[in-house]
Amino acid sequence: MAGRKVLIVYAHQEPKSFNGSLKRVAVEELSKQGCSVMVSDLYAMQFEPRATRNDIVGCLHNSEEFNYGMETLEAYKRGGLSSDLIEEQKKVQEADLMIFQNKLALFSFTTGGSKEMYAKGSINGDIRYLLWPMQHGIMHFCGVKVLAPHICFAPEYVSEEKRKDMLIAWAQRLRTLWKEEPINCSPEWYFK
Repeated sequence: MAGRKVLIVYAHQEPKSFNGSLKRVAVEELSKQGCSVMVSDLYAMQFEPRATRNDIVGCLHNSEEFNYGMETLEAYKRGGLSSDLIEEQKKVQEADLMIFQNKLALFSFTTGGSKEMYAKGSINGDIRYLLWPMQHGIMHFCGVKVLAPHICFAPEYVSEEKRKDMLIAWAQRLRTLWKEEPINCSPEWYFK
């Protein structure tokens, strides 16, 4: 959809991996649609995932006892968050769509096991339960409308032809993405 801004948050150490291919297809397909695509490559950025004192520039609100939540709130109010946090927050605020592309990895991700390994009663359990904390507890809770995840099961264990089919399916989904309805992030199945 022309003029839309898309942020891809990519977290994989190997650009030549299947995850790297998924990211590349997303950038190409969405760019063809006239979207402005930004990629935050967390590994390339050497992004610090931990919440630390380094997220705050300048003096602390309470230097006697460090409370991350309080300190970042006060830093935010006075414009004292680190530049990397401010830059990423700006990308999120400007984005019409966010795709999270990583190993556990719209959430778009790959698994190390087959689809059957992520079914109810399987060794890994129902994948919906694994995703629910992120989809509901993080994204939905923050006001983000969440689309159904795009999951490529065990790409390292399937044929090259099947991996190509997975990439084609991803490209096809990206073509109709703007017409999708968000999922129900508080489904009754979760509580049964």
